[in-house]
Amino acid sequence: MEEKEKTLKNKDRKKQRKYRLFILLLLLFATGIMLATSTYAWFTSNKNVSVETLSVNIAAQNGIQISVDGTNWKAIVQKTDLANAINTYAAAKNQLPSVLEPVSTGAVASGGVLPMYYGTIESNTDGNYILTSSLETDANGSTGKYIAYDLFFKVNADTRIAITSASGVKSSDENDTGIKNASRIAFVKLGYVADGTALSTIQGLNSGTDVYVWEPNYDSHTSTGIANARDVYGLPVADGDSTLVPYSGVIAAISAGDNVLLGNATQEKDSTKFKTVTPTYKTKTGNDANFEIFSLTAGITKVRIYMWVEGQDVDCENNASSGNIDYDLYITTVEDGA
Repeated sequence: MEEKEKTLKNKDRKKQRKYRLFILLLLLFATGIMLATSTYAWFTSNKNVSVETLSVNIAAQNGIQISVDGTNWKAIVQKTDLANAINTYAAAKNQLPSVLEPVSTGAVASGGVLPMYYGTIESNTDGNYILTSSLETDANGSTGKYIAYDLFFKVNADTRIAITSASGVKSSDENDTGIKNASRIAFVKLGYVADGTALSTIQGLNSGTDVYVWEPNYDSHTSTGIANARDVYGLPVADGDSTLVPYSGVIAAISAGDNVLLGNATQEKDSTKFKTVTPTYKTKTGNDANFEIFSLTAGITKVRIYMWVEGQDVDCENNASSGNIDYDLYITTVEDGA
């Protein structure tokens, strides 16, 4: 009898050990899944998704005059000038937040603005990550998820202008998280008029649609950004790579019901919601050369400028979801023969 009880107890112990081993294997498997899916664009964790402390400096040189309202002209415009433009430019929508969150655009101007979409990550019934998005609205003040403001340029003759090597997006942290690599700057030319035109007409320029997108630091990628490109988008990326990494900007609102998997968030998979964006200009980290952007017609030209973190960039991933960056913009003329 005792022998039989011992046999039964031994069987129970074996069953318990097998059960515990099974649970441990399940936990290990679940942990492996979490590790494999923890890095995506748009910051899957949806926490600590800010880029703090930014500086905006715009300096024009060699005969270019700039203004935040189309009537008071200067050589240098700073963030405080942009913030106070509303005092003399009632329609100003200078959006200057101190914290940025990822947004995306297809870089097609509409009504004088670039439509920007804020993306969030959800999971569908199968447990897969999907992208949803909603349209943002430019608004004057210190709120918002990206920077947007108007500048007015005055030149006496048709003038080619360039961005100087002092311009760019840089990390101001000792520990660079790599979020600067997902940053963008865009210029939207909204029209021009002759010098001396009524101020209301100058400030009301909003019909232009020419968009110029600049991707700084295009060749820099962190190890987690490289893994994100590989695992989510199937893109082979390396730090220091001279090949521009392609991406598709968001061009429409996306609901959970659309069931857009992150890996399918491309124009190739859905051209109604995404558009492939090819930056007009690209510069490497530590760029040491000026580059021409566009020409100004004699008179006054209104330009809307956007600065943002592109959520569809492979470098916009959880590990980069904090940090401090500076945006600096210096503009000069292109010398004849250059």
